[in-house]
Formats: sequence, structure tokens, C-alpha cells
Amino acid sequence: MSLASYQTARQALITEDRSLRLDSQSQYLDPLGPTESVQKADAIIRKIRATEAESVWSKETERIPHIFPGMEFLTAKETIQSTELFKWVRKLPKGALLHAHMDATCDAEFLLRTALEEPQMHVRASVRIDRETVGSTLPGFRAMPVDFPASPYQSVTSPDYKGDAWIKISSARDNFSTELGGADGFDRWALAAMRIDPEEAYVKYNTSKKIWTKFGSAFIVAWGLLEFEPTFRKYVRQFLLSSIEDGISYVEMRTSFFNKTIVRSDGANDFSTAEQVKLIGEVIEEVREEINSQGRGDEFVGAKIIYITIRSLSFEELEWYLNDCISLKQQFPDLIAGFDLVGQEDTGIPLLDYLPKLLEFQDKCREAGLSIPFIFHAGETLGDGDRVDDNLYDAILLGTRRIGHGNEILRFTSSMPAHPLPVMLNHGLTVALSSDDPAVFGNLGLSYDYFQVLVSSEVTGLITLGVLARESLLISELETKKKEQAVAKWDRRWQAFLKEIIQTYES
Repeated sequence: MSLASYQTARQALITEDRSLRLDSQSQYLDPLGPTESVQKADAIIRKIRATEAESVWSKETERIPHIFPGMEFLTAKETIQSTELFKWVRKLPKGALLHAHMDATCDAEFLLRTALEEPQMHVRASVRIDRETVGSTLPGFRAMPVDFPASPYQSVTSPDYKGDAWIKISSARDNFSTELGGADGFDRWALAAMRIDPEEAYVKYNTSKKIWTKFGSAFIVAWGLLEFEPTFRKYVRQFLLSSIEDGISYVEMRTSFFNKTIVRSDGANDFSTAEQVKLIGEVIEEVREEINSQGRGDEFVGAKIIYITIRSLSFEELEWYLNDCISLKQQFPDLIAGFDLVGQEDTGIPLLDYLPKLLEFQDKCREAGLSIPFIFHAGETLGDGDRVDDNLYDAILLGTRRIGHGNEILRFTSSMPAHPLPVMLNHGLTVALSSDDPAVFGNLGLSYDYFQVLVSSEVTGLITLGVLARESLLISELETKKKEQAVAKWDRRWQAFLKEIIQTYES
């Protein structure tokens, strides 16, 4: 074979292989708009990426001795924020956020600050907090009735504090030991309990099984602050507004009903699942009206709820949640989008064991004329061919609309270059980029996820991100007409985005 023939055959093989990708197919490319402007904007973004690959990602520092694009997110976060590429990714219209746990979507600092405004919010610790216990003892939070007896202690650091005694959060913070930093020290203690930092993710809990210890406790701490009607309402609103600011126009929030009730404003722990869904619906409409009144109607098309509970329930307990999901769908047909089981998959109950109840649920939905698809977590494990890995087969046979997910911080992959996403894209799978639990991981919105995907592959470009964003709306649980409207709004924003990129660099 001559050199010229080899080169021709080589290019043909690469073209054939790349043709499997969605961003190589006309049915996905044509909707992105005029070829010339799309390719021009894509070329500009690729040039920025190439420049910063040398100026940013090839310069080792004392803080990051082994730096590379797509590296461990928590280590690279500050560097990411400093790049020109990230500024453009922030502006990208991102379509839908389809996999995010509502109780971990707002910055933990916002949640704490909001809870501090509530006079009924209390805190406790299992032991007195001092230099020896502050790093190993978690705070517990809960809203109490207005007439809850005053505590004899000023703070959890008071010399005479007895473990598990509830104290008003404002008092505990104001009187937190000055040796531990006073009010700022209280904030650090509380926030550290709700976040995973680089040391924890990559050193202390550096395996997928270990990290779940910290991951699970972060939720438990946050729930105490969040599961209070006034805080809950503000949190949902902040989630929607912050999503919109990051270019997200539609969300499907995985909402946990595991505790069945939350504390209502008067302190009674009986705010039902139906009242919680009603509240979420009210906030969605308030945000929609607010955005529309600002002339920003294209930026938000709505939100739905994926009902979730944990995957370690008895058959009887699971049946209660499945029936509750059906009841909520009947009451709020436009809000309930699907059902999912969550929690550590490696230690949870496999879908196969729940099969009788899951099939019964599908039968009940058909009889009631309801559509409540499964939208399962599945295959979130490093196992290959074990009972946990086989959840993928059962999820598919049960008709799951989507499958989530692969997470770097939970140590299912070491970094983006080692992530299976490029393989999925190269085989033409439809993938929705999602943030999962940004309050815990620090990847608020979707910009960080889109950035990591963009910098870790030479094949992926702005065109790829456009296809992923647009397709996220098309694979959502929006009704057909609303889906068409959402895509039309995204198309307009995408064209404006391309125009801004081209005009900025041509001038």
C-alpha cells in the first residue's frame, strides 16, 4: 500500500468511526443553525481551549503539582474558574438539568444563612464541642415549635453543655467558643459537615465505598435545616433561580419523600408529601412569573419532580412510597415526572429483589391511566457482572427512561479522561450532563460539568455541547407541546450565544 493510499484509508476509518457520534449526524447538526456560524464559533472555542491547555494546564504549581485538563474537580475548581473558557461555558444555554437531588442543589452557605433567619431553628451535638471534638462531631439541626422550652446552655461549646441538648441556632452561633473561631467557627463547623473537600474526596475517603460515609452524613445534616416549611420554600426558589442564572431552562428535581413529612411553620412535624409537592408547584409558578415579568421568558420553561425514596426499604415500606407516588400523580399530574430509588447502590437492595412491587406499581399505573415512568439510578458501581451491576439489565427491562450516572467525586472514576463518557459519545448514545449533588460537591449549576467534558476531549467541541444541551430538552419528561416550545426558546438563545462569541473575537 502506498503512503497516499494508507492516508486515505486512515481518514476513511476515522470518519466512519466518528460518524457514530451525534455531533457528526445531520439530524442533530442542522437544528444548531447556519453551518458557517456554528463552525466559526466552534473553532474559536477550540482555539481558546488549545491556548489554555498550554498557558493553564501545562504549568504545575506548588498547590497542584500534577495538573491536567479534566483532572479531579475539587482540586482544579479554582483554576477552572480563572479560565477564559469557563467564562464562555457559563454563558452557554444548557437546556435541561435532568439528574439533580433537590436537597443538595443550593450552596450549603445559602442553606445555613437561610436557617439562621428562622428563630425556631435549633442545633445540638452528641458531645460538647471543643478542639478535640469539633472535627469529628456532626451538628444536628431541627426546627422546633414556637413554645419549645429555652435551653439552659448558650452554645454547644459551653463548658457545662450536655450532649444532645437542643439550643437555638442563633444563640449557639453567637456564643460559639472564641477559641474555635466564634460565629465564623460555628459556620465552618456546620458547612464542613455538609460538603466534601479535596482532602476527604482524594485522601481520607479515597474509595467509592469510603466516600459514601461522608456523603451520607452530609445529607443527614442538611436535612435538619431544609426540612422546615419556610426554609424549604426559600431553598426551592434559590435552586430554580440559580439554575436559570447558569443557563438552565428546565429541571427535573429528584425530590426525597423518605421522611414522609417535614416540619411546618408552626413547628408541627406533619407537613405532608402532598403539601410539599403543592409548595414546589407554587414556587415554580412564582419564579416563572418573575422571569417573564423581566422579559426573560426564554430563560425558564418550568420544572418537574422525580419522586425518590431509598433503596433499602422493606417490601411493605416500598409499597407505601409507590402508592404515595401514584396518589401525588393523581393530584399533581403536571408535576410528578417519574419514580426512582436512591442511595448507595453497592449496599442497597437490587432492583431484582423489588421486582414484584415494581411490576405491581406499573400495573396500578396502567389501571389508573397514569404515566409514571421509572428513571433509575443503575450501575453506579465498580463491580462487573455482580448483583449490583446487573441492576442495569433490570432497569432496562423495567422501561427506565434514563439511567444515571457516573460520578468522579464519589470515586467511580479518577478524573474526566478516565470517565466512560467519551466512549458513550463515540458510540452515539444520548447523554444528559447533570450535576447530581452540587451542594455537597461544589459544582453548582451545570457549567463545571460542561467545562470538564469540553477540556478532556479533543474530539468534543462547542458543537458537541450544543447537541447535548438541545437533546437534554428532547429527552426530558416535558409534554410534547411544551417540549417543542422549550426547544424553540433554546434555539433562539443558542443563536444569540454563537453571535456573541463571533462578534467578540472578530472585533
